[in-house]
Amino acid sequence: MSKKQVFIIGLDDFNLHKLQALPEAEECDFHAALEISEIRDVDEYDMEKLVNLCFERIDKHGKIDAIASYYDFPGTVLVPVIAEKYGLPGPSLDSILKCEHKFWSRMEQQKVVPEHIPMFRAFDPFDEDVYEKLEMIPPFWIKPNKSFRSFLAYRVSSENHFYECLKPIRENIHFMLEPFQKLMHMFDIPEEVSEMKESCIAETMISGHQCTLEGYVHNGNVVSYGVVDSLREENRTSFSRYEYPSVLPQEVQFRMADVTRRAIQQIGLDNSAFNVEYFYNQTADEVYLLEINPRISQAHTDMFEKVHGVSHHSIMLNLALGRKPGTLYYNGDFSKAAHFMLRTFEGGLIKKVPTKREINILKKFIQGLEVKIPVKEGTHTADMRGQDSYSFELANVFIGGRDQKELVEKYNKVVDGLTFEIEYDESVHVH
Repeated sequence: MSKKQVFIIGLDDFNLHKLQALPEAEECDFHAALEISEIRDVDEYDMEKLVNLCFERIDKHGKIDAIASYYDFPGTVLVPVIAEKYGLPGPSLDSILKCEHKFWSRMEQQKVVPEHIPMFRAFDPFDEDVYEKLEMIPPFWIKPNKSFRSFLAYRVSSENHFYECLKPIRENIHFMLEPFQKLMHMFDIPEEVSEMKESCIAETMISGHQCTLEGYVHNGNVVSYGVVDSLREENRTSFSRYEYPSVLPQEVQFRMADVTRRAIQQIGLDNSAFNVEYFYNQTADEVYLLEINPRISQAHTDMFEKVHGVSHHSIMLNLALGRKPGTLYYNGDFSKAAHFMLRTFEGGLIKKVPTKREINILKKFIQGLEVKIPVKEGTHTADMRGQDSYSFELANVFIGGRDQKELVEKYNKVVDGLTFEIEYDESVHVH
């Protein structure tokens, strides 16, 4: 029997390893439609070039049975373009953009779940009188209509602060917005969206217990299969770790699943994985929808593997092959799992990162430990792309355990064993 030829946008070693560990991998060959280096830490996104590069590689290979991506822009938006060209299962480009364009997404959500979203306004960051026109009282959030990993997202505390935050937005918004608009023009997306001068969105604050619901939609049937808790650093803006399964009551998780179903069906997303970020406000006993991402969160895959015995790459792969995904059972080695993000909050030159030997020693002592180092020696934090607006990510640490206490204890041991040397812009510290 000939193997299924599966192309991935943004293929990297970490996720390839997870894909190859799936039961379905025996019948699949995995190929890079685009390598991770072609979509991350790049100087620009030339959408026409990227689309044509995918087509060239697929045509040269001669056969394709599935296309998928676990990465945000441009991964998610290229999946429907390739699926349509080669007649493969996949979502429509329209529906993907309705998830990813923050203002368009809010407009769709407002039609079906208005009580579960904040007040929002689109605005032009280059308009000198924009603050008065917004008619919003701080604190509130501002962010571009297209970004990922909280890139250029700011919590505004006053009018002066608003205009301070506009400076980096004005300087950097074109990095992602221009290729996003180029793609919309290439595929005839309605002008009222593709030609919007209001390239940013302002939203009233929503708060509470933050979490992410992972799910999929297959032939119009929306399924939610797991909720991951998101814990923040003391600055309240950067994530410190993800934990799975969620500690939220089942009843609250069911309410999130109901809001998700209505929003996903309104948007028209089909034959796609998704993850939806939520806040549960205990005081108001209400769930608030933050954003919809039309893909699995690859940041969660190791946790699913540790708890279920199989990563949720299996959901993505089965959908890409046109199949209904199977149920995830609790067959993993751990009852609880976490993905910790080691960060620095000061800018500087990264002089030394942990060696493979250091990581391998830690792995011998901590069962199931995985460590990813996304930074390279000689890099200045100012040159790191796609970071949030308040910190820089140095390492991703994946740990399994019995409970939260054990996860934190293991993480502290790992941090003690990882050596980073950073020449900070003011002085030198060693972590």
